[in-house]
Amino acid sequence: MSQPVTPFSSARFLAIRLLPGEDVLPALRKYVKQYNLQAAFIAGCVGSLTNVALRYAGQSYAGKKGIDFLTGKFEVVSLIGTLDANGEHLHLAVSDEKGVMTGGHMVDGSTVRTTLELVIGELEQVTFQRETCALSTYEELVVTPR
Repeated sequence: MSQPVTPFSSARFLAIRLLPGEDVLPALRKYVKQYNLQAAFIAGCVGSLTNVALRYAGQSYAGKKGIDFLTGKFEVVSLIGTLDANGEHLHLAVSDEKGVMTGGHMVDGSTVRTTLELVIGELEQVTFQRETCALSTYEELVVTPR
């Protein structure tokens, strides 16, 4: 059974706005590097996208195979996940112009339409890393104390 590294950690927060045309993941990686965020998470997000790039559950990530690229006008319903200097694990849910929703693992290629307003938190007493998990065979989150 998993145990927390520390029972609690204080956090600090960064509020940012991404502009029309920005690719979301490279922009987030830039802020992680710029502010040396070691255990970041998406605390809140609202906005819209024109392009959405998702990998659905159980799909391969070899090149662009298994990735769905959507074009249109999308409202961000949810963006949640963790980020660190070596990677991220983000899930995105969007709705189209008719309110039809889709979501999955966010990959490079999601572009801001009008705005993307984000609040990014960082846990101050821990560090996030990603290591191959023997059980899942994927790069998974490892939390260590600072």
